[in-house]
Amino acid sequence: MFKLISAAALALATTTALVTPAMAEVQNDAETLAIGGFLDNRTFDRGQLQASHWAKYWQPVFDTLLRIDAEGNISGNVATDYSFAEDRSSLTLTLRDGLSFTNGEPVDGAAVKANIEFLQNATGQNKWMVGGISEVEVVSPTEVVLHIAEPNPALLFGLATVGGALAAPSTLGTEEAKTVPVGSGPYVYDTEDSVVGRQYVYKRNPDYWNPQAFPFEQITITPIRDMSARMNALQSGQIDAGVGDPRAASEAEATGLTVASNPNNFFGIFIADRAGNMVPALGDVRVRQAINMAFDRASILKYIDNGYGQVTNQPLVSPNALNNPDLEGSYDYDPEAARALMAEAGYADGFTVPMPEVASMASYNPIVEQQLAQIGITVDWVKISPTGTIPELLSGKYPMFLFRLGTQTAWGDVLKYIGPDAPWNTSGSQNDALDNLILEARNAPLEDQDAAFQAITTYLVENAWFAPWYQIDAVYFTNDEVNVVVPSHNVTPWIYDFQKTGN
Repeated sequence: MFKLISAAALALATTTALVTPAMAEVQNDAETLAIGGFLDNRTFDRGQLQASHWAKYWQPVFDTLLRIDAEGNISGNVATDYSFAEDRSSLTLTLRDGLSFTNGEPVDGAAVKANIEFLQNATGQNKWMVGGISEVEVVSPTEVVLHIAEPNPALLFGLATVGGALAAPSTLGTEEAKTVPVGSGPYVYDTEDSVVGRQYVYKRNPDYWNPQAFPFEQITITPIRDMSARMNALQSGQIDAGVGDPRAASEAEATGLTVASNPNNFFGIFIADRAGNMVPALGDVRVRQAINMAFDRASILKYIDNGYGQVTNQPLVSPNALNNPDLEGSYDYDPEAARALMAEAGYADGFTVPMPEVASMASYNPIVEQQLAQIGITVDWVKISPTGTIPELLSGKYPMFLFRLGTQTAWGDVLKYIGPDAPWNTSGSQNDALDNLILEARNAPLEDQDAAFQAITTYLVENAWFAPWYQIDAVYFTNDEVNVVVPSHNVTPWIYDFQKTGN
């Protein structure tokens, strides 16, 4: 196994040749926060906004109703106060008075109503963040009551992120809003200096209510997918901060960069075809359990990702309430026992499974192929476009795939990749027993919620819906001009997590 891992690591090193990113015209200086992104922006359409790598593109422009800090604590923002009714059937928000969008429209109750209802009626994967709201009642320009027909345990988190983002109402649904955002945030998108796909530029909003929280006069974000290119840009001062990689952490520290990290990614195999509709063998729980026993997680983590993570048997990252420490050790690395399970299920001679060849995961492909071959499973790699990875994975065409996915809140993750309508439950897997567990968790009193959510995870692990490898750390690199913290609920820092050194 060591030889295989070492070979994969060598392949990774030789494929990330030193590349200098093509930079746009706006150069870095002491008053600029220059960020190197991993993925390019997709859209500024309010209904399609996402967190993860894309949050940094819209957060400078779109302020949010609430705010979440790096530890996951919720506080006021545009809404200064918020309170649930005793029976949690409504949430009252008190808004700051006198705020305006940069086009002059008021940030008031009507604007909040327009934004929430627009997201509810959109097709974006984060509409769940305002799920359960049956009515948005505007009591006054500074008071809004969200009436809740069905419990949404992640509502406050949603209102602090995509669910609470505020765009100027007149722009909602317009074609121009996809490329030219208009919000009330700390910065204004600079259409003149920005070059789509190359560099996005944001200038300070002089009328923003909380300027001290954002010490930089401007922000530039340059998409640089290649890790070596981001390292070069950091070391040369072209950028101040950028998405890191556990495999590059030692080099980063050796060259004077600061490495910040936090475990918030589930990394492993999504066994999507749990009913066996595409590959009949995957419909047998014994086969799925055998796949869990086929991977030497500890060696992969140690030799490929430099130990930046924690081996796990569950697809949820602590401190998420879904994470159940008692489940660790459910599946040890045991190819012999895995082959016995395969034979017991009637697949002693193995089978072939198609898997998409995800560009960002290419260095792991030899490991996946070799480890599954040990138990008789042959991988048929299917090439997909690097720019269309997410739509391809969500298409439901693939019975299994390797991917890294950030986790957020327990209820958010149920809606994200566990529930029958979850976008990352790509085959729409459904089971009455699991449906009942989800319903119980959703309606559980606060004091019983953790146990109820952990029961969901117990079902997932026992029925091998996934073959997790480890909780991998999100890693971020900065130079000596910028301090940053990596939050527990997002793979990259929120835009307010960046500060000047010494602040």
